Formats: sequence, structure tokens, C-alpha cells
Amino acid sequence: MSERAAPYYCPYCGDEDLQPHEGDGTRGEGYAWECGSCARVFRVKFVGLRASAFTDTRHTTPSGEENR
Repeated sequence: MSERAAPYYCPYCGDEDLQPHEGDGTRGEGYAWECGSCARVFRVKFVGLRASAFTDTRHTTPSGEENR
């Protein structure tokens, strides 16, 4: 994964006219992107993985039998 992963669309208006916003270079806060359509500047930051993504993937049926 690159250090600057580009979003595909603006989370506010849905337009795809996005450019990197070269304002403050605050590291660890995510990079800023500017939307050419709605003029908003936003950040996208990876927070982490849900703990439930690493739980046991086996499921049980309503009768209590294990379903693999």
C-alpha cells in the first residue's frame, strides 16, 4: 500500500474531481484531498481493523450444531 492512497470519490457530493490538497503536511493525520466540485477539503485516514474480523469463523445452526 502506498503512503498516499487516493479516494475514488468525494464523501460529501460523490464527484470524482479530486486533487491532493497541499496545505499542512501533518503526518499521521491522513492526507487532505480537495473536491473540485463542492470545494470541500477532507482527510481519509485508516483507523484499524475490527476485532470481530479475527474471531472464529465457524457458525452454529439454530439447533446448536456446528456448521463449517
